[in-house]
Amino acid sequence: MSVIKEFKEFALRGNVIDLAVGVIIGGAFGKIVASVVNDILMPPIGVLLGGVDFKDLKLEIKEAAPAIMEGDKVIKEAVAAVTLNYGSFIQTVVDFTIVAFCIFLLVKGMNKLKKKEPAPAPEPEPEPTNEEKLLTEIRDLLKK
Repeated sequence: MSVIKEFKEFALRGNVIDLAVGVIIGGAFGKIVASVVNDILMPPIGVLLGGVDFKDLKLEIKEAAPAIMEGDKVIKEAVAAVTLNYGSFIQTVVDFTIVAFCIFLLVKGMNKLKKKEPAPAPEPEPEPTNEEKLLTEIRDLLKK
């Protein structure tokens, strides 16, 4: 029974709940940014580049092979083309850059909204004790 109790304490700790909320909000935010990139930013960029859609950019490594049939009997199955989809990679890098920039702006804005705490005033030097005063007088007399 103690394992269940420990797990309950762990799961209900404030940091775990905050993390869960952050992950959920982050997922929703990621969908919004992906929509902004795919639906708003990339179409004009594609037009500027001559109608290129980044997701369609790929390098064919091996051509597709059609199925070989003899009547109704399949002798050799069709083989899909092997491609290197670098356009999807470019799209993902653009998505990441925009998400990172948005988070940078969000954190920057949050830091501006935080109240700046004044620096603590330096503590005044404590008054010398009677013993220290006496030792200082003796030192000064010995110097003379």
